[in-house]
Amino acid sequence: MLEARDLACLRGERVVFAGLSFALAPGAALLLTGANGAGKSSLLRLLAGLIAPAEGLLLWAGEDALTDRAAHARRLRYVGHGDALKPALTARENLDVFARLWGGDPDPALDALGLAALADLPARVLSAGQKRRLGLARLALAPADLWLLDEPTTGLDVASVDRLGALLARHRAAGGMVIAATHLPLPLPDAGELRL
Repeated sequence: MLEARDLACLRGERVVFAGLSFALAPGAALLLTGANGAGKSSLLRLLAGLIAPAEGLLLWAGEDALTDRAAHARRLRYVGHGDALKPALTARENLDVFARLWGGDPDPALDALGLAALADLPARVLSAGQKRRLGLARLALAPADLWLLDEPTTGLDVASVDRLGALLARHRAAGGMVIAATHLPLPLPDAGELRL
């Protein structure tokens, strides 16, 4: 369903990667690994349509995925380094912003990441791990075919990684795809690996 053909990425005048090709079928997962600065985050941003490839094609079901960037954006959820939270809003209110865009109910999403008891607290009082879980809870709001995750376990304890693993497993069982940049093992059994 998703195919990268000879992708290249430039940051400034520097070639971050070139000649990068892979394909991902429904239910599959791909781990992006490599040293800091190798291009993992840049590749995720390119796959999300946030930056254009310097060369190559990104295909969705055989068609150029970036021809209609709005349609491509609707197919995916991107969780970057930042958690994209409004500090003054409660955990539930933060998710409600995305629920209005994508659909879904904030309460089951909060529950999926173990945040139900914190639903009415402002995001500013949450710990770093709780904020990360709240950012990841957006994934549980409404279906999207492709999840792009940049270091999703940063700041998470073992129980939270297990919750994320269950969420990832449900997504993949429903035919969803996951591409995750990581330096640490992730709960993605049978995932391929692309080392940059």
